[in-house]
Amino acid sequence: MNEYLQATPYFNYKDQKVVDYFDSLPICSNVSAIENAIAIYYAVRDDFAYDTTGAFDGAPTLTAEFCFNQHQGYCLPKSALMIALCRKVGIPARIGLADVKNHLANPKLLEQLKTDVFSMHGYVDLFLAGKWVKATPAFDKNLCARHNISPLEFDGLADSIFHEFTGEGDKHMEYLVDHGTFAEMPVKFIQQNFAKHYPHLAHCFQNDVLSTSTTGD
Repeated sequence: MNEYLQATPYFNYKDQKVVDYFDSLPICSNVSAIENAIAIYYAVRDDFAYDTTGAFDGAPTLTAEFCFNQHQGYCLPKSALMIALCRKVGIPARIGLADVKNHLANPKLLEQLKTDVFSMHGYVDLFLAGKWVKATPAFDKNLCARHNISPLEFDGLADSIFHEFTGEGDKHMEYLVDHGTFAEMPVKFIQQNFAKHYPHLAHCFQNDVLSTSTTGD
């Protein structure tokens, strides 16, 4: 379980800006891990707008710091930030990856991808109350309001991973393949799957990884 508590290049809770943000959250040592996880989930979900800018700009965009510095992010950096914050408070956390279809995707993004399959959609897996629970902090409440979708809630007890339908009954999110969970951001695996699904964008992220010295250890 210790591997899910480490500060890593992608889940770096030692970065000073991440530390300062952590200190600003309503996190307490005298409350349950579930309560702290819930506080972190809502902070990351709504303090950082969902935006796909930088999604194919290489390994640095996969980090907790990228999400914090941009004050926005797509599913992977937002998940990375949540994982870093949870690990800092002592909650085992890991990244999960899946291929999905988003039936309400931005037309410009679909044009860029040339497919309606979103490979390497990221979610967070937390060990709470003796079991692993999934959470997806990607879509902030303002984005959901614009698309008439109720934002995903998280109670620390049940999986919270996707909106199947909009408020009007239209299809929204559909999971195609779950690739499992990882203790560190599996950059090479992500690159391979990006290259498979988006070969025209492969030049953006090949052979791009962060140094293990990023955490300052």
